[in-house]
Amino acid sequence: MSTPTGPAPGLPVRMPRPRQPGRHRKPEPLAAPEGAPALVLAVPGTPDAASRSLAEEVVSIARSELPGLHAYIGYVDGGDDEFPALSAVLTRAAADRAARLARATEAAEAAGAEAGRAPVLGEDAPDAVVVPLLAGPDSALTRRIRQAVMDSRTSAELTEALGPHPLLAEALHVRLSEAGLARADRARLFTVATAADGIILATVGGEDAVQAAGITGMLLAARLAVPVLAAALDVEGSIAKAAEELRGAGAAQLALAPYLIGPELPEGLLEAAAAEAGCASGESLGAYPAIGKLVLSQYAAVLGITPQQAQPLR
Repeated sequence: MSTPTGPAPGLPVRMPRPRQPGRHRKPEPLAAPEGAPALVLAVPGTPDAASRSLAEEVVSIARSELPGLHAYIGYVDGGDDEFPALSAVLTRAAADRAARLARATEAAEAAGAEAGRAPVLGEDAPDAVVVPLLAGPDSALTRRIRQAVMDSRTSAELTEALGPHPLLAEALHVRLSEAGLARADRARLFTVATAADGIILATVGGEDAVQAAGITGMLLAARLAVPVLAAALDVEGSIAKAAEELRGAGAAQLALAPYLIGPELPEGLLEAAAAEAGCASGESLGAYPAIGKLVLSQYAAVLGITPQQAQPLR
């Protein structure tokens, strides 16, 4: 069985790559500062095995990028041992960090260091950094996550959603190409028979989410050289309106690109939207590697550290 901190023993876990020898070796990856707050991934939606597996993969990617990272998974709609509630996970993360700080102080004293010497990040740092597993803003979900932070009575800090970001445009491109709805590489001069000439970028979270998704949509449009319009799955008529506008602009073959990681998507909503628009759909972003990197980037920004960042594909 899995635990809130990641895969259970026996499951594959991403490990940091060994440092390459030689003059031209890459810089050694930055490690988490001693006494650093925990990263707590806030997972929306109804908890199930699929969302847990996805969250564990995202956390595994983040850990591989920042050795020494203490990471936990909390569920916005959780409430039992298998899917622990976010507030309970935050309480546990804060207690674990307090114990780590106490051990580090004792070790420093035992080594003859100045009595009471604090680790690199001490009492003034938050107990945890909460990163929502959301590609874009969702005010309703954000309110619930913020309430969970308050209920935990910890000093946890909540970050923004992961997007907009060029890496998410890359991920959308890859998911569309996997579904045969876009060229796999914009630099190669070949066509896909089923490639779309108009993309509906589907999100949830209302009009605020649509506006934020529009920024990533522009980046995706630049990659594919086709028009992209953002629309909300949870706003009635939004998808149909976007489809009508794209067809009015001359697009004959549309595709739906979910600007969603997965757990936040109510069951059946994407399929209904694709049927409404009369087009095929790509898959949700899922555990695409960029998701784990962006989660870590949000965490690192709060701490003021800079782990190695992946660059978007050219």
